Amino acid sequence: MSRADMPECNAYIYYALTGKLLLITIHMFVQMGRHPLLYGRYVTNDQSLMLVPAKVGWFVMDLPSFLIPVLLLYLSGSLDSTVKKLLLFLFFGHYFHRTFIYGITTKGNPVPCNIVISSIIFCAFNGYLQGYSLIYCTHYDDDWTSEIRFISGVLLFLMGLTINIHSDYMLLGLRKSNEYIYFIPQGGFFEYVSAANYFGEIVEWFGYALATCTFPAFLFAIFTAINLGFRAHQHHRYYLQKFDDYPKSRKSLIPFII
Repeated sequence: MSRADMPECNAYIYYALTGKLLLITIHMFVQMGRHPLLYGRYVTNDQSLMLVPAKVGWFVMDLPSFLIPVLLLYLSGSLDSTVKKLLLFLFFGHYFHRTFIYGITTKGNPVPCNIVISSIIFCAFNGYLQGYSLIYCTHYDDDWTSEIRFISGVLLFLMGLTINIHSDYMLLGLRKSNEYIYFIPQGGFFEYVSAANYFGEIVEWFGYALATCTFPAFLFAIFTAINLGFRAHQHHRYYLQKFDDYPKSRKSLIPFII
């Protein structure tokens, strides 16, 4: 549905940022295959490593993904498209929860400063691209809300959001504040995969991409799947090595498959 020839859309900005996201996605795939991210339980005791408290780190990392599209919406004036309002509501809803609810309730390990900074930069970039693409470079017909792509995409997004939030709070409930001991998660989608929260978030963004039908949204969904997919495999391997009684039937990311 993206149309870079729309009067409000700067084609150079649209194609340049979309191409950049494609390169970032390819780079992510290559780098994470070689060097998994060292965060959370994988952070070493290197005294030279600058760490940020988890609540602060997660809050500031996701904040640009919420604030920048809100700013773009404010600068554009009111939208006359109900479809765009609904899609922006989904995007805002995810990052409002991640920033203002999950970000201030998390109990995780301190986050390395370099990961915080790189995440802020990416979230600012992606927040701008997704907001700009949807607000300025995409047109929807009035009957788009009755299209199967929109309906199924929204349903997938809501299903993924539910799994993601439910799984996140199950993990938070496993330990007390400032306690960095890890336990085997039980219940919900954790009965099927080691990274149920990641599975939910991947489903979310593919649902959003289907509902919006924009190339930047699909690229972001693929980026999320690569990023969280490698991390899910890392978690799964950690659980198998740490716990002798870890359920062998669980997959790492996708129930019954991988």
